[in-house]
Amino acid sequence: MTRERNMSVGATVWLTGLPSAGKTTIARALAARLRDEGRRVEVLDGDEIREFLSAGLGFSREDRDVNVRRIGFVAQLLASHGVTVLVPVIAPYADAREEVRKRHQAQGTGYAEVHVATPVDVCSARDVKGLYARQAAGELAGLTGVDDPYEVPADPDLRIAAHEQGVGESVAALYALLGEKGLVRP
Repeated sequence: MTRERNMSVGATVWLTGLPSAGKTTIARALAARLRDEGRRVEVLDGDEIREFLSAGLGFSREDRDVNVRRIGFVAQLLASHGVTVLVPVIAPYADAREEVRKRHQAQGTGYAEVHVATPVDVCSARDVKGLYARQAAGELAGLTGVDDPYEVPADPDLRIAAHEQGVGESVAALYALLGEKGLVRP
């Protein structure tokens, strides 16, 4: 078996958590590590998806669920072709996340759910996009985890306390999970 074929197992890794929890930072760092190893990897960033694939959707529960289903479909499709797909997307509702997991299972595609469990006060202090400040000023309503629900995963494959460890430690834990679940091969 060639080295490329040996590493061509595909899977989706869904990183869920509050805005500014560290999902995208962890995903991009893991993607860099995987690419350095010669692996095929894509990051489906929630903000980019909203701009291109889900343009026109709002932030109602129905629109959020449609967004998650669309991302899940694209992720499963890429993963079925040997790509490791990292999905740093809030996905606030447990049933929508479970629907994505079940789609992957039905297709025989690897899947892992990772909860980036950063508390809302830490996310608010980070406020990478200024969302928490806009919400506090009354300029934004429906901020996940503040005035819109976020359903914490009950049993994720991995829970990362990104406020208690660095990016390197978070990536190492996630990489170890991928190995344990057989989602990356040596």
